[in-house]
Amino acid sequence: MIEKTVAELSTSLAAGDISSVELTHAYLARIAAHNDVLNAFITVCEDSALEQAQAADEKRAAGDNSPLLGIPLAHKDIFCTNGVTTTCGSHMLSNFVAPYNATVVEKFNTAGAVMLGKTNMDEFAMGSSNETSYFGPVKNPWDTKRVPGGSSGGSAAAVAADLCAMATGTDTGGSIRQPAAFCGITGFKPSYGRVSRWGMIAFASSLDQAGTLCKSAEDAALMTNTMAGLDSRDSTSIDKPVEDYTATLNDPLEGLRIGIPKQHFAEGLSAEVEQAIRAALKEYEQLGATLKEVDLPNNHLSVSAYYVVAPAEASANLSRYDGVRYGYRCENPVDLEDMYKRTRSEGFGDEVKRRIMVGTYALSAGYYDAYYKKAQKIRRLIKNDFDEAFQEVDVIVGPTSPHTAFELGAKTDPVAMYLEDIYTIAVNLAGLPGISIPAGLAQGLPVGMHLVGSDFAEARVLNVAHQFQQATDWHRKKPASFSQEG
Repeated sequence: MIEKTVAELSTSLAAGDISSVELTHAYLARIAAHNDVLNAFITVCEDSALEQAQAADEKRAAGDNSPLLGIPLAHKDIFCTNGVTTTCGSHMLSNFVAPYNATVVEKFNTAGAVMLGKTNMDEFAMGSSNETSYFGPVKNPWDTKRVPGGSSGGSAAAVAADLCAMATGTDTGGSIRQPAAFCGITGFKPSYGRVSRWGMIAFASSLDQAGTLCKSAEDAALMTNTMAGLDSRDSTSIDKPVEDYTATLNDPLEGLRIGIPKQHFAEGLSAEVEQAIRAALKEYEQLGATLKEVDLPNNHLSVSAYYVVAPAEASANLSRYDGVRYGYRCENPVDLEDMYKRTRSEGFGDEVKRRIMVGTYALSAGYYDAYYKKAQKIRRLIKNDFDEAFQEVDVIVGPTSPHTAFELGAKTDPVAMYLEDIYTIAVNLAGLPGISIPAGLAQGLPVGMHLVGSDFAEARVLNVAHQFQQATDWHRKKPASFSQEG
């Protein structure tokens, strides 16, 4: 039962084949059996989850058949949850109990979903391997010697190992899509502004976007139906009607124009990953799509621009953690300056401190024009490249990552780690929707395929992903060690 998709579980719950309480017990048992190995959850909310499940069963009995009612999920520990520790994977917030719910959490509560707990993540969402977490690295269910990707690695590993039916994540430069690729699941990042950021702890405010980690594009559509919409508390939230993203999932792909970015099939791409993506593209041709090479000439500048813009915004956002109002405070400070310095040096990990320093430098007098302003101009060029490409094609398809999941501890050079998101970062800079879906295996490890749409073309992206999953079974593949219920 726990290996089913959200859509399948919803059908089973509606039919009375299983209750939410039974399902929740099954996932909690699964977490108890496997979380010590995977380290996917920071906090497990057993008592409140069972209370929510009981309430969901009562609503079902009264005739409520809402799609997500009684479905167990996990939230990335970057979303504030009322009365529950919200750590952001950092020592700085290891004792912080949020006094309110993030809008995303609120919406899932209203939909009747059952929160199993909070998942591990790279500290303040800064990382591509889930190795920067104060609570230790998450392990990849496909090979526990390998990383699950980051920063939403806890959510990705939890879904891949069937510790939950679905999970939330956030994506600043690929932090949903890259771990989805590494863990063999579906990871969807909507357009910037489509989902409220209120109550989501900020990393880089112009790039962060909440999204989904689940087992299928259909599940992603169901989750996005719940998450999306205007929020008056979030100034970056878009005032645009929410579509029913499930309504067009089954539309045929006859006549679909797929763009193949030549920059994503160049030096650095693993031969096995390329082979899997090329085979997936042939599948799309059989479904009626046509392929056309597109040029994204400024794509090679995306990593450089991102690692000016994101750290600059992070340095501003993280200035609030000073030991005064909430979070960690150093012991026995001699004066205010000592408290500030030691609180921040002790509370933040190395990668967070590195990005704060880079961002502060980029925003400092004499360097703002040379770095931050120029990076924003490059960002505009990258968006223009996408706009031009979408004049000729409907979606852009390529690999999510240049390779499969790498071993824990394999990448100690920060710059090498930054290049992990080389295919995904440009999508955040442009604010576009993107999804990673399983498209094959390379030496027994999942390969992710990346689909990108134009502004607010979520329905189209989900449709294209769903049709591939209807024709293939890569999204049904399970890591051998975690494929049996337990």
